[in-house]
Amino acid sequence: MLHRLSLRLRIFLIFAALAFGALVALAAGLVFGFQRLGSPETLSAFVQVGVIAGLVILGLVTWVWYLFDVNVAKPIDILAGALRARAHSDVSGEMDTAIARYLGDLAPAATAAAASLAETRNALAEAVARETTRLADEKSRLEALLSDVPVGVLLCSGEHQIAFYNTPAAGLLGGDTAPGLDRYLFDYLREGPVRHAHRRLIEAGDADAASDILCSTRSGGQVLAARMRLIEGAGGPPGYVLTLRDVTADLTTRARRDAALSVALDRIRRPTANLMTLFGVLPEGEPVPARMETAMRQEVTGLSAAVNDLSRHHDEDRAEGLPLAPARALDLLDGMRARLEGLGLTVETAEAAPLLMRCNGFELIALIGHLGQRLAASGHPAPFHLRLDEAGADARVVLGWQGAALSLATLDGWLAEPLGEDLPDITGRSVLAAHATDLWPEGTNGHQSLVLPLRAARRAGPRPTPVPRAVVYDFDLMSKARNAPVADTRLEDLTFVVFDTETTGLLPAQGDQIVQIAAVRIVNGKRVAGEVFDTLVNPGRPIPPGSTTVHGITDAMVAEAPGIAEVGRAFHKFAEGAVLIAHNAPFDMEFLRRQEAAIGARFDHPVLDTVLLSAVIYGQHEVHSLDALTHRLGITIPEEARHTALGDTVATADAFLKLLLMLKGRGLDTFGAVVAEVRRHGRLLKDLN
Repeated sequence: MLHRLSLRLRIFLIFAALAFGALVALAAGLVFGFQRLGSPETLSAFVQVGVIAGLVILGLVTWVWYLFDVNVAKPIDILAGALRARAHSDVSGEMDTAIARYLGDLAPAATAAAASLAETRNALAEAVARETTRLADEKSRLEALLSDVPVGVLLCSGEHQIAFYNTPAAGLLGGDTAPGLDRYLFDYLREGPVRHAHRRLIEAGDADAASDILCSTRSGGQVLAARMRLIEGAGGPPGYVLTLRDVTADLTTRARRDAALSVALDRIRRPTANLMTLFGVLPEGEPVPARMETAMRQEVTGLSAAVNDLSRHHDEDRAEGLPLAPARALDLLDGMRARLEGLGLTVETAEAAPLLMRCNGFELIALIGHLGQRLAASGHPAPFHLRLDEAGADARVVLGWQGAALSLATLDGWLAEPLGEDLPDITGRSVLAAHATDLWPEGTNGHQSLVLPLRAARRAGPRPTPVPRAVVYDFDLMSKARNAPVADTRLEDLTFVVFDTETTGLLPAQGDQIVQIAAVRIVNGKRVAGEVFDTLVNPGRPIPPGSTTVHGITDAMVAEAPGIAEVGRAFHKFAEGAVLIAHNAPFDMEFLRRQEAAIGARFDHPVLDTVLLSAVIYGQHEVHSLDALTHRLGITIPEEARHTALGDTVATADAFLKLLLMLKGRGLDTFGAVVAEVRRHGRLLKDLN
């Protein structure tokens, strides 16, 4: 029992026992002396002597205990905390040995041990760094390749927890909340098809087997085409890789195409049958009666309209469905000029408009080169004039020359020809059909040209739109056990959400509200860089100038921000299944719990407070503010990030990760063990568990 008490408390109990023993001995001696003397009139003298001697003994013992506590016990506690920080959390920096000046060689020995540990750790780190540089480069290349895979990729454990996802997968599953590591896949996908495919593959027992499935997202109702392949894990059901592609648009286009085709066939079938009937009753070689001719004309007109509508729907569907890539007008014009010059033709170009178009640039360049070659071969003189103009919402490629006009019949013949020996299956007509456009000649006063409109053009911005490239993963999650109760779960097996709030004031009971919430996730003992929650909150009341001075948030900044009900629901979802971590957690939790009715969810998560964890490691005599804790742990908070929700959250998360290692070093491996130790420091803060 005594070994669970702190060093300072045990020393205090020793001195208390010493004082108690001395007083008992004094009292026994005085009683024995009084009895031997046998003189009742000396009783008052014995009592006075006993009281004075007792006070002297208590004072002397208290004074010696105080000196021992200040100069021995407290410095030992501080040295132990500093050594543990350097042993378990990679904290560097000089230790303050002045506090241990009465401990003889203990402080210099501790400093030497810490320095030796730091040197050994640095040497080991350098050796490991040299050996792992190649692996780090390969990892970086692999991440870059996986981040640019155009389909969504997920890696899930046999219990359907996400252990890897890339940017396209985050976009497909995002909805209201983006996916995260160690989250349940079925929070984002409907589970029926996935579970059935997983079971089928397990029963098949073939490592090379794959299952194609069609599944839907829970948010937004997107239809996704997926392929599942199993990955063998260490025990338990096997995990799997799931590749995802959004086919909602494809299915919608196909449904619209089928409906249009069905309507068109109905419109064609009736007039075709009527015409066959009319021709069947018409005597061969006889003139057509007037009424029959009128009926035939009506049916032919209807048939022609139906065919035209069918052709129009076909062109629209091709234009929408083809996977055309964006191309800059400048690049396209330069490629056309290079193709013409490569054929030995002289070309003059004008500056292209700053446009972006969805087109097959290779085919368009080949088409212009083919037309230029044909024009030169048919006697139309060079130089040719080439430009790409903006035309409303479209663009126009214009190939011009001086001389005779070009007939439509000749142009149609050229468009029916292959675009080159290397493109035997591609004609000008097929290129025009693929782009849902046409080509025609124009000319006035000897200035002739061919005009090619291109649809879906838009102005190019001053810089390319950034495309997020990220893969988020932790393969250790594939074999992570999740069956133990939280109290018995190892700390490294828990998921933590570290958060902080900024508020209008310090008194939630008097109407103060949250103005900003920020949070980060810690999975498998590592902070997940890509999973961050950070948002302003409209408090529904003015922000006092004094509060703005602290956190820098003004009324104008939160005017368009969502309210606490919406933000609270999103944060509750972000923190689902995790242990909440905060510095001075009762303050932040009080604000959240007062809004549970509006949010529609209870914040009944397990909670740890870094103030109390700091007290467990360093003792209650130390200062446990966030600034003091991060300073002891060698963590720097940028000045511009201090007293911002996200800046303080990141600092708290980094401090918690270091404290986590120090707790494990003291043998506190499970959540329940940490909570039991924390409750010994309850006079600092209330334990929220």
